[in-house]
Amino acid sequence: MAYPQTDVQTLKMSFEDFLKYDEHMCAEWVNGEVFPMSPASDRHQNVNGFLESILRIYVESKNLGIIRGAPFLMRLNKSKAREPDLLFLSNVNQDRLLPTYLDGAADLVIEIISPESIARDREIKFSEYEQAGIPEYWLIDPILKSAEFYQLENDDYRTIDLQDGIYHSKVLTDFQFIESWLWQDPLPNILDILKHLNVI
Repeated sequence: MAYPQTDVQTLKMSFEDFLKYDEHMCAEWVNGEVFPMSPASDRHQNVNGFLESILRIYVESKNLGIIRGAPFLMRLNKSKAREPDLLFLSNVNQDRLLPTYLDGAADLVIEIISPESIARDREIKFSEYEQAGIPEYWLIDPILKSAEFYQLENDDYRTIDLQDGIYHSKVLTDFQFIESWLWQDPLPNILDILKHLNVI
């Protein structure tokens, strides 16, 4: 997700005021400052919707937890609240889910990279998510057609190599994702994917 390139004065407020500010605004809260997000591209939206549809149905069918998509906040600590493109929260961590935000780390976070968000997603958020102990982090770049999958091991993210182009999730039980699905144009039919995953 991208921050807009703007000279507008930065908004500063407490986290409590930020929650009340505008529930429809896509933004992140970092060190008391509000960073609005710029609109996503059509391709970004397509990939995001594709992943959310597959994951939501898979997770619900297996009773694993919940999927949330932006705009939904994940408060990492007292000074940072990020808004991932997608997150998964397992049943065991449902106590972290509050009516308006997730108070703590998700089990899986997915960020879809835009040209403006490369450094933030690859460096800043990578470090924040690692420090927060998020077990799994996916980085999807629709422009470069690359997907990177990281799993937490001894408090550090480790790149997971694909086996025959297939990613095996650590936190989503028996979930196997074929990376090439992301680069098809048009994207594959959701029902075909769910059949492949033995969901329907």
